[in-house]
Amino acid sequence: MDSHLSQIIQRVLEYGRINDWKIILSYYGLDKIVVVCKGLRTLAPVCLSVICTISDTEKSNYRCDHFKQSPPHTLELLRAIMAEPLFAD
Repeated sequence: MDSHLSQIIQRVLEYGRINDWKIILSYYGLDKIVVVCKGLRTLAPVCLSVICTISDTEKSNYRCDHFKQSPPHTLELLRAIMAEPLFAD
């Protein structure tokens, strides 16, 4: 479980159940989980809030808080896709 530490922690935070959280908490410890989360480039906002609350840390200390992805421009993307010859009338 140590070879892909950041992926495991991120997946458990974003998609795991409470039992999964208990497993990584007992295996890695809260301090290690917080250090890994601080270095993650992306993390769901609700997961960031949970880890900040549990560890009593500030969101500004986390990399993912500074590198938020831009929202997709779905309407422009849809228009571009629909203009492709495959979808043209």
